[in-house]
Amino acid sequence: MPNLPISQLPASSTLTGAELFVLVQNGVTKQVTLNSLLTSLTSNYGLFNQTGSSTPVTNTTTETTLLDGGVGTLSVPANNFEVGDAFHVTLTGHISSQNNDTLQIRIKSNGATLADTGAISMSGVSDKHWKMEVYFTINAVGAAGVASIATGGNFQYTQDAAGTSKNINFSTENNTTFDTTVNNTLVITAQWSNARVANSIYSNICTLVKTY
Repeated sequence: MPNLPISQLPASSTLTGAELFVLVQNGVTKQVTLNSLLTSLTSNYGLFNQTGSSTPVTNTTTETTLLDGGVGTLSVPANNFEVGDAFHVTLTGHISSQNNDTLQIRIKSNGATLADTGAISMSGVSDKHWKMEVYFTINAVGAAGVASIATGGNFQYTQDAAGTSKNINFSTENNTTFDTTVNNTLVITAQWSNARVANSIYSNICTLVKTY
């Protein structure tokens, strides 16, 4: 068959999924079936993975990032969100705290607060583990006042007392200040109520994935 533009190639409405297509990935040309190609396009995939521990937020009452550099991106370009998009971020790290002081975690994007744990009254903690899971769903796209994002998750840390864990759950929807027509960059911060050397938190791992 002579070379033809795509518009002149014969159409097919009877694809079975076994047809072969050419895929170029990382400079390597491969052949894949239609089924495997569609699966790869709809599978979950990573957006960002932190590659070092963040700077400890310690001995300060200033709201400070819990994130550090890594591979991939924490940003979604303007107008790239679609209704139904879903994301999941997992963080783990180490924490110490003075009994009865408070810690507040905020999840933000482009200055808009997506979720807030509120002031958590902390137990006495000496270099224990913490973990946070956050889920996001895009309910509507557009400018602020039109766009909507639902955010929920939990923050968990191990207490000194008997090694038990404490869990704080949160869930909210931002349909007032969230804006998908601008670049959105995920920011996660921590803030202590009192500046003490005994109050310290940092992350070892932060992984952001798109789940739908």
